[in-house]
Amino acid sequence: MKELYLVRYGEIGLKGKNRKFFENRLTANIKRTLQTVARCKVYQTHSRNFVAVLDGDPAEVLNRLTQIFGIVSISPVAIASLELEAIKLVALREFAAVARPGLRFKVETRRANKQFPLKSPEVSREVGAYLLAGLADLVVDVRTPEAVLEVEIRENDAYLYTQTIPGPGGLPVGVAGKGLLLLSGGIDSPVAGWLALKRGATLEAVHFYSHPFTSERAKEKVFDLCRELARFGGKIKLHLVHFTEIQTELRLKTPERLTITLMRRMMLRIAERLAEKQGALALITGESLGQVASQTMESINVIERVTTMPVFRPLIALDKTEIVTIAQRIGTYPISIRPYEDCCTIFLPEFPVTRPQLAEVEAAEAVLEIEALIANSLAKTETIQYGSAL
Repeated sequence: MKELYLVRYGEIGLKGKNRKFFENRLTANIKRTLQTVARCKVYQTHSRNFVAVLDGDPAEVLNRLTQIFGIVSISPVAIASLELEAIKLVALREFAAVARPGLRFKVETRRANKQFPLKSPEVSREVGAYLLAGLADLVVDVRTPEAVLEVEIRENDAYLYTQTIPGPGGLPVGVAGKGLLLLSGGIDSPVAGWLALKRGATLEAVHFYSHPFTSERAKEKVFDLCRELARFGGKIKLHLVHFTEIQTELRLKTPERLTITLMRRMMLRIAERLAEKQGALALITGESLGQVASQTMESINVIERVTTMPVFRPLIALDKTEIVTIAQRIGTYPISIRPYEDCCTIFLPEFPVTRPQLAEVEAAEAVLEIEALIANSLAKTETIQYGSAL
């Protein structure tokens, strides 16, 4: 065995009688994520998962674990037999890697195995004294330590570790139903998708493109964004909807100031049809209240009237700076800022309406053959899959 990782979860522990369902999904997601990078043994015990790296790169295994929703933190652990002297020797070896003169430290012990003859405080005292004797100039500080050696006494072995590496938290992908993400090439919608994945949803995505008004490079941005989201969410289907005819009709037959409102209503209509066909239970968008003309409360109200399906907006209360920070952290930001316009920006009117009236919007739509336009776009839709199934 090259390395052993202790994997902790948080919110799953509050799930009561459904807890086993969440635990099993997390374990399955860990196995799926790691199967392409290393040969690992993954197993559950006492509200923990353990990942033993049998063959492969432990650093890459750790990197993948930090991308799995449901995981709160990870620690590389060393194993000792259930004898105090063996625990001391492993503790000295492990702590030597972080020790330095003047380091304030403490030993924290959890004794899940109550058959072990020493209680937790006694183990901590014995191990701490051994470290003080074996390593120069350490300082015991149980209140504000700079380093902590954790010791877990379990049924068959003791586990020791000094590092705790944060995971993304949330719930395991696959426990909360499927949503259809309206994915543009911008900054916001990929972050909305990531946040939906964090709450346990599985995702499919729909992208509206308008060739030849939008370039192939704009479409490639969306492909790359799907690949990034698939790192966190497993399999993601992308539905490419041909939107050129609809945008042309809107430009020729409707008031310019209403173009964005009418376009968004058409997108929601099409997305709802796709969602129903794919078994998705909600639409997911990257809207943030008040950020642009189509995201005022009045606009959202008028636009959403065309669908009976729930529309989730994970970013609704975030400002742009907060959204950008998340995008940078999850790796979508460099892709989103590539200078290729999507269909939402190419026909942006100079003075878009910010407080549309439903009656005016519906009157503008009366000149359109809405069902024929939707049917034509759906007939030309292409589907591409990224990642692997959960």
